[in-house]
Amino acid sequence: MIVVTGGAGFIGSALVWKLNLLGESNILIVDELGKDEKWKNLVGINYYDFINKDEFIDRLGEFSSSGITAVIHMGANSSTTEKDADHLIKNNYEYTKRLAQFSVMNNIRFIYASSAATYGDGSLGFNDDENIVHNLRPLNMYGYSKNLFDNYALKENLMSKIVGIKYFNVYGPNEYHKADMRSVVHKAYEQILAAGKVKLFKSQNPNYKDGEQMRDFVYVKDVVDMTLFFLEKKNVNGLFNIGSGKARTWNDLVTAIFKAINKPVNIDYIDLPSHLAAKYQYFTEANLDKIKKAGYTNSISTLENGVTDYVKNYLLKNCYLDFKVS
Repeated sequence: MIVVTGGAGFIGSALVWKLNLLGESNILIVDELGKDEKWKNLVGINYYDFINKDEFIDRLGEFSSSGITAVIHMGANSSTTEKDADHLIKNNYEYTKRLAQFSVMNNIRFIYASSAATYGDGSLGFNDDENIVHNLRPLNMYGYSKNLFDNYALKENLMSKIVGIKYFNVYGPNEYHKADMRSVVHKAYEQILAAGKVKLFKSQNPNYKDGEQMRDFVYVKDVVDMTLFFLEKKNVNGLFNIGSGKARTWNDLVTAIFKAINKPVNIDYIDLPSHLAAKYQYFTEANLDKIKKAGYTNSISTLENGVTDYVKNYLLKNCYLDFKVS
């Protein structure tokens, strides 16, 4: 059995969807559904059972002889604006520690979500080099909670037995419930339908024109392929970036959305809120040398191809990932 924590969430449900396509349905989903519509991500996927995340961690010892072969730990509070530091320590750090210890002790494959947010302002680059982890300075508490566990795993010599994945800017179907944490692709799509234009932040950096700030945008279907690579390659461990490997501008991103729905490009540049200015990243780009050296050879969608698939096959049709039709 494969355990997917956060399995009702964005990346988690997409991983279950892909596992279904590969013929795997003996999956235990661990999550907390709350009051939003995250449950809709579960409708189109096939799994054995569901358990609340708190019940799962409280009963963790009972699962040591339950036939679990892998834990893919995507569960976390992923809000980059969350200010409750104690909650993030408990939910993102302590929870991950217990799962990692349990998995290693029971010889269970453990793959967990770290984050590109650990890189902070990018002054040390975006290389998934484990030797720089202790020098990284995240810009928000979410990134700090992720980097805290990366550091713990290295100090406890766990990283040689587990896989940590630093996701960059992921977009795609099944993110609909994420409110303000949705990708700009989804937000911009809604803006275009409502007003025929998209709002982007002006640049406060003289090295970047308005809308020319750059991010590594990666399609969720590529993300699940790269993540499941580590499920197959059980001898590959450590920290790895997952992204497209190519930084693109916000202008490029929204232009691809306009083209996908056959509307003229119309961008309105607005002031960057003062509370975001000190934490704003002007450039991110995943260095993918490490995962490629580990043996990953699949091609990665271009920004245009990923956005087009998302818009035409999911947003315009108002549908979710579904193993029966995808």
